[in-house]
Amino acid sequence: MNYFPDEVLEHIFDFVNSHKDRNSVSLTCKSWYRIEKYSREKVFIGNCYSISPERLVARFPGLKSLTLKGKPHFADFNLVPHDWGGFVLPWIEELAKAKIGLEELRLKRMVVSDESLELISRAFPNFKSLVLVSCEGFTTDGLAAIASNCRLLRELDLQENEVEDHRGQWLNCFPENCTSLVSLNFACLKGEINLPALERLVARSPNLRSLKLNRAVPLETLQRILVKAPHLVDLGTGSFVHEPVSEPYTKLEAAIQKCTSLKSLSGFLEVAPRCLAAIYPICGNLTSVNLSYAPGISGTELIKLIQNCTKLQRLWILDCIGDKGLEVVASTCKELQELRVFPSDPYGVGNAAVTEEGLVAISAGCLKLTSLLYFCQQMTNAALITVAKNCPNFTCFRLCILDPTKPDATTQQPLDEGYGAIVQACKSITRLSLSGLLTDQVFLYIGKYAEKLEMLSIAFAGDSDKAMLYVLNGCKRLRKLEIMNSPFGDMALLKDMGKYETMRSLWMSSCDITLGGCKMLAKKMPGLNVEIMSENDQMEINREDDKQKVDRMYLYRTLVGPRKDAPEFVWTL
Repeated sequence: MNYFPDEVLEHIFDFVNSHKDRNSVSLTCKSWYRIEKYSREKVFIGNCYSISPERLVARFPGLKSLTLKGKPHFADFNLVPHDWGGFVLPWIEELAKAKIGLEELRLKRMVVSDESLELISRAFPNFKSLVLVSCEGFTTDGLAAIASNCRLLRELDLQENEVEDHRGQWLNCFPENCTSLVSLNFACLKGEINLPALERLVARSPNLRSLKLNRAVPLETLQRILVKAPHLVDLGTGSFVHEPVSEPYTKLEAAIQKCTSLKSLSGFLEVAPRCLAAIYPICGNLTSVNLSYAPGISGTELIKLIQNCTKLQRLWILDCIGDKGLEVVASTCKELQELRVFPSDPYGVGNAAVTEEGLVAISAGCLKLTSLLYFCQQMTNAALITVAKNCPNFTCFRLCILDPTKPDATTQQPLDEGYGAIVQACKSITRLSLSGLLTDQVFLYIGKYAEKLEMLSIAFAGDSDKAMLYVLNGCKRLRKLEIMNSPFGDMALLKDMGKYETMRSLWMSSCDITLGGCKMLAKKMPGLNVEIMSENDQMEINREDDKQKVDRMYLYRTLVGPRKDAPEFVWTL
C-alpha cells in the first residue's frame, strides 16, 4: 500500500472508525504515521493526565473531535476526593492557542469551569457538539455562553453533572436564527427553565431528534413541545403529573399518538402513575426505555408499561419491578440486548430488590442479551451457571449484591463456581464486576478463561495475593483494574510490574499495600504515575514510614511525568 499516493491512503484511513485500529495504523510504518498525523480528526484520551495538551496538538494538528476523561471510575462511588483534579481548562487553552478547528468535545468526570465554556464558545467558530458526563465546576452562565456564541451548535448533552444554577434564562441565549439543534439534554439541571424560550427553540429546530427535559418542565409544556416536534426520536420527559381527566392530559394523549418516530423514552422524574397510560400507544415502537430516575412508578405500573414494549433492545429500570416484573420483561422483550436494574433502596431495608430468580428468567427469555448491570438482594451459583448457559454472548457482566460479601443464598458457599461458569461460557466478555463471597478460585477462573477482559472491578474478594496475580498474569488484554477492600498487598502489587505498562490504570483502596511497596513500584517503573491519597483529605501522610498502609493508590501510565496540579492530599511518588 505504500505505492498509493498519500491522498488515497487518507481516504482509506477514513473508513477506520475504531480508535484502537487508528492507533495501530499509526504504528505500521513511518509513512503511515505521518499520514495518520495529518488525517486523523477524532481522538480519544482515557486519562487526561496520560499525555499533555501540547503533545496532542503537535501529534494531530487536524483534530476536530476530542473525547477526554478525568477522574478515575471509582469517583462515581465517592471514593475519589472531591478536589482531586481533572481540569479541562489547560486543554481548551492549548487547543485555542494552536488554532485547532475543534468541532466536538466529549468530557467525562472533568472539572469544567465557566471560563473554559466561554473560551470554547469564542475560540472555535465551527463548534457543533458538547457532551458533558458527570462533570462539575460550571454554572448556567457557562451554558449561556455556549448557547449565545456557538452558532452552529447541533448537540448539547448534559448527563449527571453538578451544575450551579445562577439563572433560568440560559435557554433564552440561543439566538433567534439558531436552527441547527439536533440533540438537547438538560435533564440534570435542577433550576427553573424559561419555558417560552424552550418552546420557541424547539419550534425553530426542524432537525431536533433528541430532547431530554428536567423536572421544571410541566406536562402542559411537554404537550405543546410534542405538537411542535412530532418528529422526535428520543424523548426524556420532565414532570409527568396531571389529572387524567383534565384537558391538558387529553391534549397530551393526542400529541403523543402523533409521535410515530419515537424510539427512545426516559425521564418521568416526577410522575402521576395514572398518567402513564398516555404513552401506551407508542410503546410498541420503542427500542430503548430508561426509567432508572422514576421512583414514583410502582412495580405494578412498570409491568403494565413493559407489556406494551415488545421491541425493546435496551432497558434501564429500578428493582421495584421485582422478580415477577422481570419475568414479564423476559416474556415480552425478546429483542433485549442491554439490561440495567438499579436499586430503589440501596441499603436493602425494603423487600423490593430482585433476586436470582429474576435474572434466571431474563436469561431464559432474552437470549440476545449482551450487557447486564444487576443490583440484587442475593445470588446463587446454580443461577449464574444457568445464566451462562442461556446467554453466552455477554460482553459486559456487572453483578452487584447489596451485601457485597453474601454467599450463595442456597448453599452458603462462595460464588466462585457461578462466576467461573460466566467467564468460561461468555468468551467475549470485556467488562466484569463481581460481588458476593469470593475466594482466590474465582480469580483463577478469570485469569484462565477471560481472554478478552479489559476492565475488572472487584470488592471484598479473594483470600491472598495469588488472586490478583492470577488476573494480572492471565488477562492479557486487561486495561483497567479496580480493587477495594480486598486482602492484596505488596507481593501482588510488585510481582508483575511490567504488566502495568500495558494497562491504562490500577486503583486500589482499603487493601494491604504499603507506602514502601508503592515507593518501590514508582522507582522501578518511571513511566507510571503512582499517586497516594490519604483516607482523610486533610490528613498528612508520614512519608518516612514505609510500613504504613496506603488507603488509596491510583496508578496510571503517562508520557509526561507527574502532573502539576495535584492538591496537597495527593502525593505522586
